[in-house]
Amino acid sequence: MGRLAGKVAFITGGGGGIGRATAERFAEEGAKVVVAEIDAALGEAAAESARGRARDGGDAAFVRCDVTDKASVTAAVEACVGRFGKLDVLHNNAGGSTPNDGPVTEAPEEEFWRAITLDLFGTFLCSKVAIPRIAEAGGGSVINMSSIVALMALPGRDCYTAAKGGVSALTRSMAVEYAAQRIRVNAIAPSVTLSDRVKRMLGGDGRALDELAATHLLGLGQPIHIAEMAVYLASDESAITTGQVFPVDSGVTVR
Repeated sequence: MGRLAGKVAFITGGGGGIGRATAERFAEEGAKVVVAEIDAALGEAAAESARGRARDGGDAAFVRCDVTDKASVTAAVEACVGRFGKLDVLHNNAGGSTPNDGPVTEAPEEEFWRAITLDLFGTFLCSKVAIPRIAEAGGGSVINMSSIVALMALPGRDCYTAAKGGVSALTRSMAVEYAAQRIRVNAIAPSVTLSDRVKRMLGGDGRALDELAATHLLGLGQPIHIAEMAVYLASDESAITTGQVFPVDSGVTVR
């Protein structure tokens, strides 16, 4: 039987990259998955792919969701519960950095608020709406997305660092707040992960990729590597794991 058989999961930003890989792996492990995505075309495609991989009762459906809008989040979470009957796992995956980031003295203020609104407020808002539903199901798992920038200094990324540092702190706080309701709260902190979006940001620059890879002990990560950690955190294997931020970073933070 699959490691997530019988569980219902809600994955934000599930249309591509880490989110899509996680949706596919969850369905393979028997979960019923809602791909919550603002881009309908990406969301539909990811849900179809996850359904095609589903085993042990797994399934997947797309629901449009803007994680920065409470009405949209509430409607998406209720659609998840309406379709699959409950909610066990929230994966707050939506977010990301842009080339507009920079040092605090240079980064546009608009970029700071974009990062805070999407990465930090989006995590806060989805947790606010979904946690009561997870509690109704008897407990479960919240998986946030932090970053290695919350664990080490990375020049030129101060907006993203502020947002992901907030996510890490919020993860620890929520773990304490909701332990009595049997809700585990953890975060994954990836390094550079070669999603399609990241590849576009790098612009096909092979030299830049080589330089990045040289700083990673085991080479650059792929979305599936992050998805495998999410499977563990969603499963009963992590039953007493909470309040942790897990680097999945090819050793960058130990160099």
